[in-house]
Parts: sequence; C-alpha cells; structure tokens
Amino acid sequence: MARVSTASLLTKKENHEKITMLTSYDYSMAGMVDAAGIDMILVGDSLGMVTLGYENTLSVTMDDMIHHTSAVVRGTTNTMVVGDMPFLSYHISTQEAVRNAGRFIQEAGAQSVKLEGGTERVDTIKAILDAQIPVMGHIGMTPQSVNQFGGFKVQGKDIETAKKIIDDAKALEKAGVFGMVLECVPTPLAQRITEEVGIPTIGIGAGPYCDGQVLVVNDMLGMFKGHIPKFVKKFANLEPLIMEAFQSYKNEVEAGTFPGPEHGFTMKDDVLEKLY
Repeated sequence: MARVSTASLLTKKENHEKITMLTSYDYSMAGMVDAAGIDMILVGDSLGMVTLGYENTLSVTMDDMIHHTSAVVRGTTNTMVVGDMPFLSYHISTQEAVRNAGRFIQEAGAQSVKLEGGTERVDTIKAILDAQIPVMGHIGMTPQSVNQFGGFKVQGKDIETAKKIIDDAKALEKAGVFGMVLECVPTPLAQRITEEVGIPTIGIGAGPYCDGQVLVVNDMLGMFKGHIPKFVKKFANLEPLIMEAFQSYKNEVEAGTFPGPEHGFTMKDDVLEKLY
C-alpha cells in the first residue's frame, strides 16, 4: 500500500470522503496510528506541552521537531507525516524558512510541513513550495500567536475576524497549500470555508463539516492531565489503566512476587558448580 499523498487527500475531498489525522510524537505511537489506517500524522509542536512539559508551544525548537519527526517517520509506512514548523522557524526570513522546511524533508523524512498564518505567510509558503516541499496551512486559532490573541480563544466570531479568516483561507489556497487546519473557529464559518475552497480542510474545534479532523493523540486517549479543550472527545481513558499497571508493578516488586520463575532464565547445574 502506497503512502498517503497530497493527491489522494484531494481525491478524498472530491469524493466527499472524510480525512483522518492525529498527532504523534514517538515511534511506538506512530506505528499504532499508522496500523489503524489514519491518513495523516501531524508531528505537532503541541509536543512542547504533552511531551516536553512546556507551558505552551513557543519554547519548541527545530531540533526538538526534527528529533521527534524522525522517530515518527521510522514508525510509519502508509500514513503521511506532516512536520509542524515551530515558532521562529519561518518568521525571520524566507531563506531560513525554506532551510528549516527542508530539514523536515531531508533530515527527518517527513512528506510535508505545516505552518501557521494566513495572508501574511503567502510569500513564505510560495518559497517553500518552490523548493518542492508540500505545505499545509493553519488558520483560525494559531497557538504560536497565543500572546497576540491574549490566550487560547475561538477566532472568527465577529464580522471582521470572520472575513479575515475567509480571506486567509482563499489566500492559502491560491498560494498552493495542499490543505489547511481550521482551529477553533465557529462551525458555520468552517463549513463555508470548506465549501468555498477546493483543497481539504482539517478541523480541530471547527465542527463536523470540515473535510477531516485532527486531535492531539494524548488528549483523545485520556493520557494528558493538563487542560483538555472543549472540542476534545476522549475515545479512551487510559490514564487510570496506566496508573493501575504502575501501582501493580510497584506492589509486586516490593512484595517479591515479580519477577516469577517464568520471567527468568536457567543454566546447567554443572556450569554453576564450576563457578565456585
């Protein structure tokens, strides 16, 4: 089976088939996401919070992203891997943005990159595309702009910001992105954008009418104790199960019941005797 491509994602939109996307940050989890048949893995800068323990995404570096993206790529066969360009990796200059995008492809083995922003990022996106690197856009609530927004807030609820998001979506499509994430925008606005652009929209907190959905894997598995956004559905609640397993391990080691005979290895008596 061939790896999911930008062309196959576009075909899904044209055929009104929903697209699935999850985040992943390590080899083991990526392998399970891939085996489940998920279309895309976003190696998100959300790893800053759920994996590295930062307060937000702003502290994540390119080296962090390359390290984790490489692991995810090694764990996948069919899923498209999208590397998330972190804060300041594409803001300083177009040349630096292209170089950093290229690191995701050349060093980590990703198939595409994602970056935040609308009309103000068009020139950067075009430059990355000129380097033969597929780009996914990200508009609405863009976490790297959390300080500018004054917190994690729904975007596009008034006429001015709604028009800006529509303009951003159309500008990104014209620039040549193969798809875009719509984060924390009102459902009717996301529906309108999905209907008006010819490329896939991937929603997170944007309602059911987007062409696809993405969630942070730690959130949807119930493995993250931090703030869980309203738009997250827990498809499992693994934290209690994991904690129970850890506690059982602790108890058995302390009681001397683990490891048992079945967990060890034997040797011949005469070999043992010759050691004394």
